[in-house]
Amino acid sequence: MILKKLAFVFFLLIFTAGFAQPLSLKDAVEKGVANYGTIRAKRKYKTASDETVKQTKREYLPNLSVSAQQDYGTVNGQNGPLYGFGGLGVASSGLPLPEQNWNSGFGALYLANVNWDFFTFGKMKQRINLSKVDAERFQKDLEQETFQHKVRISAAYLNLLASQRLLISQQKNLDRSMVFQRLAAVRVKNGLLAGVDSTLASAEVSRAKIALNQIKDQVKDQNNKLVALMGVPVQDFILDSAFVKQVPKAILPIQASTDSINPILEFYKSRVDYGKQQLKLFKREYYPSFSLFGVYQTRGSGFNSDYASNQNSFTRNYFDGIDPVRQNYLVGVGVTWNLTTILRTSKKVSAQKLVADGLQDEYNVIDQQLKTQSDAADAKIKFAMDNYVEAPKQVTAAKQAYLQRTTLYKNGLTNLTDVTQAFYTLNRAEIDRDIIYTNVWQSLLLKAAATGDFDSFINEF
Repeated sequence: MILKKLAFVFFLLIFTAGFAQPLSLKDAVEKGVANYGTIRAKRKYKTASDETVKQTKREYLPNLSVSAQQDYGTVNGQNGPLYGFGGLGVASSGLPLPEQNWNSGFGALYLANVNWDFFTFGKMKQRINLSKVDAERFQKDLEQETFQHKVRISAAYLNLLASQRLLISQQKNLDRSMVFQRLAAVRVKNGLLAGVDSTLASAEVSRAKIALNQIKDQVKDQNNKLVALMGVPVQDFILDSAFVKQVPKAILPIQASTDSINPILEFYKSRVDYGKQQLKLFKREYYPSFSLFGVYQTRGSGFNSDYASNQNSFTRNYFDGIDPVRQNYLVGVGVTWNLTTILRTSKKVSAQKLVADGLQDEYNVIDQQLKTQSDAADAKIKFAMDNYVEAPKQVTAAKQAYLQRTTLYKNGLTNLTDVTQAFYTLNRAEIDRDIIYTNVWQSLLLKAAATGDFDSFINEF
């Protein structure tokens, strides 16, 4: 028995030495939230949406344009209509002389223009409100992604912990198989048992080794899932298992509901709010816009004021041509109302109404799913606690049965079949215990995921 315990302790030392670092659940969650690529991306989207709000507010500022140009060319004019289609017209202001001439000189135009849509029936204000709601939507998206990722990391942590505990149980099972194999071999050698008992005992050892290797594969798979969720380099973890045999404090007073609002539900609500704000903006497009405008310009020209009567009265001197000598200003108020916009906007509004209704339907679906999940979590907590009470009883009874059968077998009072059955029962009881202990915490995690109260789970650690 002492050798058996020493062997098991030696195995545990080897088992833990292979892990790179100890890892608590809180550390795993913190590292995962800090490193996971999707969350990092959504943080940047949120920051970008805040900048968009600032940009939208600045759109209310008046347009202030300043320009300057210096040209060289002729000033031949001609009577007749002209439309500067596509901005290709030339503003050459000269006399409509009876024939073409190539008199040319320098000219310049300097101007400042102000244009301000000072009253738009709330369109500008609604654009600002829409950008704020959009920023809030990105914030809620970040919060729900962070919340879900915390739950995913916690679930992966518990799955890995369960696998590691199963690995320990399977190692115990292999140790028992090897002890039983040696016992059978000695008794067969002494002629106390038939040779088939030794063969069957060897088969049990092989089966236990296969089961152990399968659990090792499961441990590695669960470990890598946790690595991926944490966004860290590939490594093996040893987990904190001290809490597993304890009952979470939050489970004792089981609550049917909490005051917290699930971040997932808040995100879907933000989508509904965004759809409603967009609908309000589209409705504002029915109305016109009132504008204030003002222009101040000054011009220079190489053509003198008597050029109409004397076509030689001009200069090709650059500085004379660009010197500003005439000023003009203009101020006014105007209204712009594209009446056909009403026809186009009516369809945008009807389409957006359908979109807003669809977003509300999605919200209702998620709300119902979370309520169903919360109810299921309550049931799982109850069943997990019932099983938590029974699991130690099953293991104790199985150990007693195994001890009785092996003692009887050593004294030749029972057969190998009875011992094998007790062997299976103990192995199954230990596996059930490991799974049940973890299920208690997983049921609490499921409740936290359904209610959005992750603190009730993580504060246990």
